[in-house]
Amino acid sequence: MEGILGKKVGMTQVFGDHGAMIPVTVLEVGPCLVVQRKTADSDGYEAVQVGLVEKRTPRTVTKPMQGVFKKAGVAPTRRVAEFRIDASEEWKAGDEVRASIFAAGELVDVVGTSKGKGFQGVVKRHGFRGGRATHGSMFHRAPGSIGASSFPSRVYPGMRAAGRMGHARVTVKNLKVVSVDAERNVILVSGAVPGATGTYVSIKRAKKG
Repeated sequence: MEGILGKKVGMTQVFGDHGAMIPVTVLEVGPCLVVQRKTADSDGYEAVQVGLVEKRTPRTVTKPMQGVFKKAGVAPTRRVAEFRIDASEEWKAGDEVRASIFAAGELVDVVGTSKGKGFQGVVKRHGFRGGRATHGSMFHRAPGSIGASSFPSRVYPGMRAAGRMGHARVTVKNLKVVSVDAERNVILVSGAVPGATGTYVSIKRAKKG
């Protein structure tokens, strides 16, 4: 199994074998249930769809997903994700996926949604320096020139400007699994993970570790 779904609980710190302090993020992963198995014969590739089991059930479920859950014989879940697997792995609908698929010392990639900052200017969003604050300057946090007027008489696409900041899909690669608590379905990974407390995250084995 390539990965699992979970939630970000928060950050803390632990001490390593040599007394070094390690900042870690606590992730509550699983238990997840296999909702659908995809095969090369029927779908063209090998993968499984897994749903994160939570205390709250979703209020609405689309009719196509209702059919998927009914066929698998599992209760509807709020979050569903797909992970690639090898053809030799015998995962089937209804199987449970837990934190024990990972081990301490492994490297993982964590995918989450970053905190939303709303509409921000170029100084905060892109790190522009801005103008000076004294000697009668009226240029403080403006972006400056965004193009010539005679030619091309337009703003080129991709010009850095003010706009919505954050609330984007972010992948943090090669985070080390510090410890795994299989009984409580909790894993600790070194470093920070995108998003606020309670954010849904996807934990996958590192591809380029």
